[in-house]
Amino acid sequence: MNHHVAHRRPVLRSAVFTVLAALSTLAVIATGCSSTSKSASALNDRPAGPAADLSQELTGSRAPFIGASTGLSVPPGYVEQEFVAAGTATSYRASGALGADGRWTFEPDTSADYRTRVLVRRPADPAAFSGTVVVEWLNVSGGLDANPDYSSTEEEVVRQGHAWVGVSAQLIGVQGGPVLVSAPGAADLTGKGLVVIDPERYSSLVHPGDGYSFDIFTQVARALRQGGTVLGGEKPKHLIAAGESQSAIALTTYYNGVQPLTDAFDGFYVHSRASVGLPLVGPGKYADLAGSMAASKPTILRTDLKAPVMELQAESDVAGVLHSIDARQDDTDTFRLWEVAGTSHADAHLLGALSSQIDCGLPINDGPMHLVAKAALRALNTWVVSGTPPAEHPRLATTSTTPVAIARDADGIAIGGVRTPQIDVPIQVLSGEPGTNPSLLCILLGSTRPLPAPTFLERYGDTYANRFETALNAAVLAGVILQEDTAGATAKQTGNTTVSG
Repeated sequence: MNHHVAHRRPVLRSAVFTVLAALSTLAVIATGCSSTSKSASALNDRPAGPAADLSQELTGSRAPFIGASTGLSVPPGYVEQEFVAAGTATSYRASGALGADGRWTFEPDTSADYRTRVLVRRPADPAAFSGTVVVEWLNVSGGLDANPDYSSTEEEVVRQGHAWVGVSAQLIGVQGGPVLVSAPGAADLTGKGLVVIDPERYSSLVHPGDGYSFDIFTQVARALRQGGTVLGGEKPKHLIAAGESQSAIALTTYYNGVQPLTDAFDGFYVHSRASVGLPLVGPGKYADLAGSMAASKPTILRTDLKAPVMELQAESDVAGVLHSIDARQDDTDTFRLWEVAGTSHADAHLLGALSSQIDCGLPINDGPMHLVAKAALRALNTWVVSGTPPAEHPRLATTSTTPVAIARDADGIAIGGVRTPQIDVPIQVLSGEPGTNPSLLCILLGSTRPLPAPTFLERYGDTYANRFETALNAAVLAGVILQEDTAGATAKQTGNTTVSG
């Protein structure tokens, strides 16, 4: 088999946060050194601390590995490079209780050497660089490194000229470990780690355990601020930390316990988090998310830091397995929460061609989460750069029954939350509710169902196109779909008008 194709073959990724119910491969806590929080805009007034050595480029006969089914090709005008990130990282222990208000206090514990990798995509022309670097904590829910936030927001990253850096922050991504749910077509890769997947390229990498993951993430951020070869000779103006699913849970702990010590990031893109953060663990250990979900108390993201947070939640995240509703919080001067109706934790856009390999009893969710994700990233970057906050949006409506459930209209579509034309002028029922297959994977993939009666013609007559355009314009004005994405949204929606009840 051609090496390049083999290394880039589609692999189910962040959707596989399926591990939620029993994943023993997670990241946890560490970093920094000063207890003083600084302004995110004060680039030269941050607590001092060690930076990762990013001087060594990784090479090999095969392309850099990333467990993804979309966004594999390097975009035109962009360069992809991969570097060793090396140094000595610190783990952390909690000082006092980890309270529900997120105002946690961490202190240094042990130290260990590390050699992990960072994957970089940046504009080839330095003049095209926006000055923003999106630093993604790579997701290991499927037992390998994946980049779900890049896959969801690639178009926005590229058209803005941002740089993107994926960090192999966790033990399982580098050296492998236990995997509960393997991705379709990836059984020979999951749980192996980079050092086994491609020893020619990655055999020198060593990860000391998830207890050091957060300091590794911080040290990479410090190194990126210095600019240099890793960013084509440019120095960034702003760093945004990004993470989806398991990685968002890691960022929850990072923001509450580590960011106050380091002020390493200027903004946080927290996508599909659970109600808890990741636990602190000892050397050589994996973080136990399942245990944390069962034993930890819900926590909000603390409200006393200056770095703004955009929290983006799918409909299925709110009252489903992640139960983010337990950590639902009000918007503030530094916090926004967008709960998106008709969306699921992972969906057809994220899985790409792999969608056809998964039988959940119904087609999986084919909703607009990626459209809102791109709008959310732009809104956060604007907030970081200019101080202009994103729009506020209502939360999804829920029932008062036990357990809590999403409230739905007569079609079965969620009420409230961030609204899109695919939801408000439906031709199918996009839902966070899964099909009939009870597997954990399918629970996270939601569903796409036919509309109930009346039929499409009876429902819309010849008004559909105008009604959809009106709803689309409203979504653009609300800031939840970008003008640049409207053509694709219209083409996809109007191309399916044969759907009927």
